[in-house]
Amino acid sequence: LRKCLDLRLFPDNNGGSDRWEKSVQEIGGELLVVSQFTLYGDCRKGRRPSFSHSAAPELARKLYEQFVEKLQQSGLRVETGEFGAMMQVSIVNDGPVTLILNK
Repeated sequence: LRKCLDLRLFPDNNGGSDRWEKSVQEIGGELLVVSQFTLYGDCRKGRRPSFSHSAAPELARKLYEQFVEKLQQSGLRVETGEFGAMMQVSIVNDGPVTLILNK
């Protein structure tokens, strides 16, 4: 949770630097939280992803809801998807950066 809120991913527009100097909290950003258990799929063996190490649906929902609640306590605007639903989510990536936070 702290990593999501404190990770410096945004430039300091006041200083003219393109370096990542500011966190989402420091810029007063917004968050979109969408559950996507398929990211945990293990594709190392066979021709189908395995989800055997994923949390059970009840536990996964609880963890998702707790995560969203903690983010909301930060004071930032937090939008969410519907847990477990089929959704179409569109984004515009601003720059050539995609990060995966495993821990």
